[in-house]
Amino acid sequence: MLPELGSHAARAHEATNGAAGDVHFAIDEGAERELERFMAERAPQVAFYSEDRGLVAPPGAETVLVVDPIDGTRPALAGLESCCVSIAAAPLGDDVTMGDASVGCVVEIPSGVVFLAERGAGVTESPPVRLSANESLERMFWTYGFRGRPARPTAEVLADLIDASSVGGATFELGSAAFDMTRIVTGQLDAYVEPGPRLVADVPGMRERFEAVGGGAVLNNAPYDLAGAALILEEAGAIVTDAYGSPLADRPLLGSGVDFQMSVLAAANPTLHARLVAAIDDGIGRVSG
Repeated sequence: MLPELGSHAARAHEATNGAAGDVHFAIDEGAERELERFMAERAPQVAFYSEDRGLVAPPGAETVLVVDPIDGTRPALAGLESCCVSIAAAPLGDDVTMGDASVGCVVEIPSGVVFLAERGAGVTESPPVRLSANESLERMFWTYGFRGRPARPTAEVLADLIDASSVGGATFELGSAAFDMTRIVTGQLDAYVEPGPRLVADVPGMRERFEAVGGGAVLNNAPYDLAGAALILEEAGAIVTDAYGSPLADRPLLGSGVDFQMSVLAAANPTLHARLVAAIDDGIGRVSG
């Protein structure tokens, strides 16, 4: 995919959207074809689940790779660095969950930098793990996502955090959950905050507002966006939950669409995470009245 980074031709829309309802760009289709070719040649006995192909399972498959071939399609199309391949490996089964993922891998597309972790064995490959010790919202360097989310209610949920960190810290919208989350491992960021599915669940009428922005689809993080990075962060010692503060382990690993989407609060340490949960509680309260 490297030759396509920053290419205007790669921005062409395909005839149909992806399985989750997001726009399917030409660069996405090329990455999906490359995934199919790679799996057929290198691991024909292994199933895979991808953003645009869904589940592809050869007879007798016992293992599934949950793959987002380009997490950060829009940064890739702009030629920016915040685009990754995200992969998690798990046993194939009807009730497989996020907690069943045994290996997580995130590879930065432009640089080739690898983050690799095995459940129970820690981070086995990555840049040096440097989790931030910062516990202050006012000094927090953090990121969030607006792609496909209604801007006004999303910004209201995040408003106090944005204001608090506006001068003494920093906020970013980098366009890739996997890239955002692995910046916590490197210490470049303190937190990643994504409240979208909680907004949909908790605020009446919000699903319709998400659908209006998403062209009829609700667009939030799905398991293929999060599974690899979540395992890496957990093995690195960071805290990863949904926007209520509950673990993601019991959430389904295979699926896309609104029923499988997950909010995320990822933080470098428990104190900062607790303060983020409280801030999101307050923000949801303001939006819901």
